[in-house]
Amino acid sequence: MKSNIVIFEILTAYFVLVGGIYTFWNIAENGYIEWAGSIAIILSGALSGFIAFYLALTQKKQGGVLVEDREDSDIDDGDPELGDFSPWSWWPILLAFGASIVVLGLCIGFNFWLSFLTLPILVIGVVGWVYEYYRGNFAR
Repeated sequence: MKSNIVIFEILTAYFVLVGGIYTFWNIAENGYIEWAGSIAIILSGALSGFIAFYLALTQKKQGGVLVEDREDSDIDDGDPELGDFSPWSWWPILLAFGASIVVLGLCIGFNFWLSFLTLPILVIGVVGWVYEYYRGNFAR
């Protein structure tokens, strides 16, 4: 995480410097400030500064140096249990299909009828994925 903090601090300094140069260059060349570019570049620096600040606070709250940043740590030291995933499950495919058709219906000309007709597929995919361990061969 320390390397991420340093990268975002470098990006912050870069964007603020480039934003200042861009603004000064527009004033010297054109006699006025080009507001869209100047604000976009400077606010990009502010955004990367916020991310660096957040990461620094997160690292401080986690107790300083993380396992990933230590030189003497092994791979298994920072490898937590991420969850229980079903490699044989077909429900995510049905859920992705239903969600994509619902969003497609909303995006292309606000075809609410397409979204309305495929909403049950989305609901079936969610319910099937949530309850797949409660029935069949893998019931617990």
